[in-house]
Amino acid sequence: MKKLHPYRPRTFLPADIDLGDLDALKSVFQRLDQGLDGAKTVEDLQKWIEDSDEVSAALGEEGAKRYIAHVCHTDDVEAEAAYEHFTQKVGPALSPLGNALDKKLFAHPAYAQLPAYYDEYRRGVQLDLDLYREKNIERRKQLSKLDQAYDKLISQQEIEFEGEKMTLVQAANILDEPDRARRQAVFEAMSARRLADRQAIDDIYDQQLALRQAVAEEAGFDNYRDYSFKAKDRAYTPDDCLAFHKAIEEHVVPLARLIQEDRLNALRATGQLGADEPLRPWDLAVDAQGREPLHPFHGGQELFDKVEEVFKAIDPRFLQSFDLMREYEAYDLDNHKGKGPGGFQYFLSESAVPFIFMNAADASDDMETLKHENGHATHSIQARDQKLAAYRHAPMEMCELASMSAELICASQLEKTYSKEDAGRVRREQLEKIVSFLPWMATVDAFQHWVYTNPGHTKEQRTEAFQDLQKRFGGTADWSGYEESRGSAWQRQSHIVTNPFYYVDYGVAQLGALQVERNFKQDPRKGLDAYFHGLSQGGSKPLAELYKDAGVKLDLTANMVAPLIAGIRQELGYPPAKEVPVPRTDLGKAPFRRPGAEPDLAGPDQSRQK
Repeated sequence: MKKLHPYRPRTFLPADIDLGDLDALKSVFQRLDQGLDGAKTVEDLQKWIEDSDEVSAALGEEGAKRYIAHVCHTDDVEAEAAYEHFTQKVGPALSPLGNALDKKLFAHPAYAQLPAYYDEYRRGVQLDLDLYREKNIERRKQLSKLDQAYDKLISQQEIEFEGEKMTLVQAANILDEPDRARRQAVFEAMSARRLADRQAIDDIYDQQLALRQAVAEEAGFDNYRDYSFKAKDRAYTPDDCLAFHKAIEEHVVPLARLIQEDRLNALRATGQLGADEPLRPWDLAVDAQGREPLHPFHGGQELFDKVEEVFKAIDPRFLQSFDLMREYEAYDLDNHKGKGPGGFQYFLSESAVPFIFMNAADASDDMETLKHENGHATHSIQARDQKLAAYRHAPMEMCELASMSAELICASQLEKTYSKEDAGRVRREQLEKIVSFLPWMATVDAFQHWVYTNPGHTKEQRTEAFQDLQKRFGGTADWSGYEESRGSAWQRQSHIVTNPFYYVDYGVAQLGALQVERNFKQDPRKGLDAYFHGLSQGGSKPLAELYKDAGVKLDLTANMVAPLIAGIRQELGYPPAKEVPVPRTDLGKAPFRRPGAEPDLAGPDQSRQK
């Protein structure tokens, strides 16, 4: 990544300050403290907030750059040390200084007189004051180190297969291939490799759970779930999430299982499975008609260029992010050993430049991942002219609406990348992945609800709880002989380990994104204008208002889930849910590739890690 420059020139921070130098930063906070003493009017206080906001943006970007350098090469000792210095030394030392400033700001006579634009800023200050506990600083340092330990374990997972060393991301491509014996062999090799780290990850997770429970209790909460909902300032409650799970169980799971039944019938009809053979874990990614997997690009640069062309055909507002990323070389797309797991867009808050990280392995799914991450990048660019840098960041459910909507909007231009036949194949895959994703999201979220409301549970109880949820939300594949792999599949979902209670954001956003696509289909210009208007608001409004600005509703009930899933059923060619479903055999009209397979099979949504 090339050298970056502030989007707005600094007016408070020295241009040459070393943001890793703790003494220099303490001097900056001392100046902020003195400036707050000198602020007498509302206008003075607004200027002080701008100075403080400038410092926060610069520190946020410094931490982001160090994290990016580390996660791109987790085996780089210097990058790891630089990131660790920032998370273990700088951040913890500044935390009490920031809390002291928050208290002083809150008590300032002009604070309550700030204009309405600052309402969300004040909510953030109040939240920080409510949750700050000095004893939790050390616990957060320990949690950060455990996150790093998990990332390093995952990044080092490799197998040797047919004489070749490959990462698990690269090996997963073989699960798309028609050779069933080869698929089974690579599945078993990947499972064995993951199980080799099972105990280590369990140990990391147990330490995290104990620390998180202590953090919650220190802040006055009975459990970390309730603490997390407060810390994330959720616009919905744990009970709303449980109702969301129930709606998915009733309206999505039956369709996901029906799709799996169709897959089984198709594999048998094409001779890929015997008449009495069950669907197995290594049968869930291969094309049911026996077609070769799609490889629409070779290498990260071609991926970048092709996805840019797709967005270019839709709306020029999507292209600003590509221009910036190319100018500053702000992307790292190819998978390699030593690279951290998943994918994300990280908005560099001071320079207002997006950075995209992912683990591309020349698979068709990688196209969708980059479209998703550019949705995040577009959101960042649309919001970067907010007066406060803090408002360049929105609630996570809004961020994920931006990215998931981008994926669906791009479906209108699939023929830019694929033949007409393959475009239909990819669109079907996209819809079926939504159907498989929602039950997996419910599994992940419900698992975390159980984990954090049952502190002190054993590893065995945790596995049993996860297996019960798989029975509730999972598919019909036969896992006989691989129960241990299935029971530990949660370890592959990095959000569970390193970012608890984040994953439901994707489910909330998926409902919003389906509404955005519906608006786009009805009136492309009006739908896009509403979408971009919502993105431009950044974090300046509460979540429900941001969704309204984007032209959609924030609703997690069956009243929203049922009609959206009914629309997917219709497009996929299935009868309405009230009718008795008949398994499909018209293979010529049903271009299967990766239909709603057991959601925990191929590590769903590991690419969607923000």
